[in-house]
Amino acid sequence: MNLLNELTLKLAECQVQGHTFNCLPIKGEQEVLRVEVSGLEELPIFMTVTESQILCISYLFTKEEIHQERENELNQYLLELNLPMPLSSFAVVDGYYVIFGSLATVSKFDSIVQELITLASNSTDTLQALEEFIK
Repeated sequence: MNLLNELTLKLAECQVQGHTFNCLPIKGEQEVLRVEVSGLEELPIFMTVTESQILCISYLFTKEEIHQERENELNQYLLELNLPMPLSSFAVVDGYYVIFGSLATVSKFDSIVQELITLASNSTDTLQALEEFIK
């Protein structure tokens, strides 16, 4: 069984800090697992596994959704938030602002669960903090 399938099964049975996990495998060129953390479902997390890492991404908004005249200010703000934001970083991927975290494929299940909860929480907090930049 591959790691993503194993995580899907374990997450379906898991409850941590009052959170449960709703998982939906997405087949394609690269297998992806869509994960919703209960209580933090606003932004799902998309998890994929490579040979060396488990990558978890949450899509925040598109470039078109921000006030264009404030794009530089937004980017500067996100750069400043990168260090103090636990277990998460920001990037722009295919026109989307994203928040992401990654772990080694040998990470313990508890660490993966903590990453998912933290990333879901950080995604929600980030959207609230960035409201003034979004149309």
